[in-house]
Amino acid sequence: MIREELDELIGYELSDPRVGSATVTEVHVSPDYRHAHVQLALQGDAAEQQGTLEAIDHAKTFLRNKLAERLELFKTPELHFAADLPVGLGPRAPQLLKRIRRGRPKP
Repeated sequence: MIREELDELIGYELSDPRVGSATVTEVHVSPDYRHAHVQLALQGDAAEQQGTLEAIDHAKTFLRNKLAERLELFKTPELHFAADLPVGLGPRAPQLLKRIRRGRPKP
């Protein structure tokens, strides 16, 4: 519910030119609905990913207000954004996975 709304808000309603391609992969909401930790899959090189993360973090008040309007929650959680993979690791991930697979014994 929160993940889908945030994904739509980030993908279609943020007009900041620094926001590149970002997809919400996971949202962990605390039991008391005070905090929501949002994991983002970011595209581009390390500088683009960092710029996108900063722009989304800058827009978190806007995103929280829109989320409150759409979901009609009693408490709207404080949003905390993080990259799904550490910034800069994204382009190297396929190479690292290939190296991990080579080290495993075949069944």
